[in-house]
Parts: sequence; structure tokens; C-alpha cells
Amino acid sequence: MSIKTCQVLLAEFEEKKLSAKAEKIIFQGVGNNDVYNITAPFEQGGEWIIAGRVEARDSEQSQVIFFVEKAGKWVPKEGAPILDLQDPFYTIIAGELILGGVQTYPHPENPHWLAWRTVFYKGQDIFTLEPFFKGPDGMKDLRLVELKSGEIGVVTRPQGEKGGRGKIGYAKIKSLQELSVPVIENAPLLEEQFTEEEWGGANEIHLLENGLLGVLGHIACFDERGDRHYYPMVFTLDGETGEHSPIELIATRSMFLLGESKRPDLVDVVFSGGLVRDGQGKARLYAGISDAEAQVMTIDDPFN
Repeated sequence: MSIKTCQVLLAEFEEKKLSAKAEKIIFQGVGNNDVYNITAPFEQGGEWIIAGRVEARDSEQSQVIFFVEKAGKWVPKEGAPILDLQDPFYTIIAGELILGGVQTYPHPENPHWLAWRTVFYKGQDIFTLEPFFKGPDGMKDLRLVELKSGEIGVVTRPQGEKGGRGKIGYAKIKSLQELSVPVIENAPLLEEQFTEEEWGGANEIHLLENGLLGVLGHIACFDERGDRHYYPMVFTLDGETGEHSPIELIATRSMFLLGESKRPDLVDVVFSGGLVRDGQGKARLYAGISDAEAQVMTIDDPFN
């Protein structure tokens, strides 16, 4: 398996000439703040809920707010907690809701910078969430998934000496009680996914009927002007052996509706939030767009 760059993956994807219909997700009740990098909707108490990153256009200080749909618009769920996090995600493990996000905090060495880590909460629902684990400092895109065996798959994304700009790793543990920073830091990297100049991460993990893991993620690069390009991608992963299929793109920014961006260098950014598969060959891709808004688009199910 040879490493395919964003440029190669994009050329392969555009050859397919896919068409898809996107729509903007309208959020209200958050003032003039933007809502982006959302989760796919998940059900709680008979209601569908979306967790979204909420922040001012000129800030990186964000909160995660839980929204419910009212008359076609999404509004904050009354009484729900508000978490000081970025980029929320969720999964279900042993019947419990696991909610995670990126926590920022003052950099220990430079007061002008922020540092970050992935943190996890768990509970029976959004109202009973309690923090239970902090990932390694400097690691985003840390994900958990319950395997068919009941064991836990841990998908990592180290940066720096081990991961460069960001590569995906994988480890398996018997239960959440075994989750630890050393387990995460020692997870072997998946081979042949990203060049040293590019990076990527996992956003959501699906346990497929055949027992494999369907990974929804992103691959990203800079262009010669320093602008960022983020593409939604997928691959499958064997949770027992760590073997995986090649990365494939599933959408591009041009397939979504036009809209605003947080900064000029973030126009071509699609951040995979979640995938809702209908079991009939289609799926709805929920995504953050240009770090300023959220959209959803119906596509062919990439894990069929």
C-alpha cells in the first residue's frame, strides 16, 4: 500500500463525478456565535440531540452545547449541561453515553499559547455526564469504540516525534478501566496513511456488521499559500489485527453550500462530524464547514 497524498485522493474522488444534496443546519439561541464541528444526532429520551462547538467568529474559546430540533431549527436543550470543550463527539460503550471533546488550557511554557488534550465524560444521558478520563497533553482526535467482543478499540492521533503533524494509531483494551495515557501513547501507528507534510485523524468509529470498524475521519494539508484543506475520508480497520484498507475521500467543500468562513485560510475545510447510515445504502454526513457553520449532506453509504 503506497501513501496517497490529498492531491491524489482528490483527483481519484473527482473522477467519480458524484452529486449530492447538502443543506445548512440552522442553530438559534446562541446569540451571534457560530456553531460548527458538530456530532451527528443521537437519541436521548425520545429526542434527537446534536452536540456542537459554539464560539465567536474571532475567538477559539468555545463551549459544547446540546441542541434539540424545534420547527426545523436547532435550539439549546433546556437544562442541559454546557461544557468548556471544542469539537464534541460521542459513542455508546456498555450501554453508557461517552461524550468527549478537546479541552484547551494555558500552555505550560508559553503564556501566549494554548495547549490541548482530549477529555471524556460518561453517564446514562447528557444530564448525568461526569468526567472520567483525560488523554495525553497535545492529542486531539482520540476516539473509543466498543468491539463485537465487548473489548474497547482505542484510536489515537499523536503529533510530534511519533506522529509528525498527526497520524492515526490503534490499540485494544479489555475495558474502560484499562484506558490510560501509556496505552494511548504506546499504540502502534497505522502504516502508509499520511505523508510527513500532511496529517489526519479519526472523527467517528462505526462497528460494522462484519465486525470491522468503519472509520470516518479527515485528511488535511497546507497549500503553497499556507491555506488549509480538510477532506472527509473513510477507511475500514480490523479491530483485532490493526489491518486497514486504504483511505478514500467521501466529499469535498465544493459539494456543500456556499457560506462564511472563520478565516480566509479555512475556506476549504470540511470537518467530519458524524455519519448516520440508513441501512438502505445511503448515509447522512454531518460536518463542520469552514470553521463557521454546520451542514448535512446525503451520500452513498461509504461502509456498504
